[in-house]
Amino acid sequence: MALGPHLLLALLEGVVGGLVLALSALGLSLVFGVMRIVNVAHGELFMLGAVVTWAVSAATGSFLAALVAAPLVVGAVAVLADRLVLRRIGYAPESTIVATIGLLYILQQAVLMTYGPYARPVPPPVYFRVDFPWFGYSGYKLVVAAAAAGLLALTWLVLSRSRLGLYLRATQQDREMAQAFAVPVDRVYALAFGLGGALAAVAGALVVPIQQAHYLMGQETLLLSFVVVILGGLGSLRGTVLAAFAVGLFDGGLSVLFSPTLAKIVATLAVALLLAVRGRGLSGEATA
Repeated sequence: MALGPHLLLALLEGVVGGLVLALSALGLSLVFGVMRIVNVAHGELFMLGAVVTWAVSAATGSFLAALVAAPLVVGAVAVLADRLVLRRIGYAPESTIVATIGLLYILQQAVLMTYGPYARPVPPPVYFRVDFPWFGYSGYKLVVAAAAAGLLALTWLVLSRSRLGLYLRATQQDREMAQAFAVPVDRVYALAFGLGGALAAVAGALVVPIQQAHYLMGQETLLLSFVVVILGGLGSLRGTVLAAFAVGLFDGGLSVLFSPTLAKIVATLAVALLLAVRGRGLSGEATA
């Protein structure tokens, strides 16, 4: 193909990847913004969502049932982890990093022991192709992009217009003041951690017909999510979405034109350069 078709393919891949990445990174940013902790196990929640999707889809034959089950199961696992581990250590930043590293290995090894090391394919729920003059493109990927965009809009509505969103914003701004106004901060923390896990799980569920489910698939997602959250500004949801589009387009372009490995290297170097020059994300908020 000539350069023009390559650029169109890179744009399509970048948009799809950016929207899915925004959905996953939004969960990581939400947890940090509200709870002020870094969830190192976030990628494994993404992976668990993909594995649950495969398991439920294989058992029921329904991708829709799997898509509903994945965020519910993973959200429940996240809430349980908050209640049994994070709350007991008082959400201390250093301790939560160690605790979530432990959660990462527990989830990863549990999936490895239960389902084995092999990639598990999931048939896409819809089969069609969009024909361009130079190539055909997967219709399911466009469905994934539309679903991710809809879920991002729904999440924004919940965070900006609902009572839960009000509680989350109040807790993020001033925990002690929120408690003084009878905001159940411990419950809000559990819901924030559960919602962050559910968002990662939905992202994993949407991409599993494209990538297949395996126990190591969360590592790349964790790296890119951290890149997005740092670029967007820690705790800034708007900056996270903007950065996800930027990284998605950049990653998609380099992956199509050169190689996926080069795309990850350049994205990581871009974060290091940004921190060295400004120490702030795209939103203008301090990242440290």
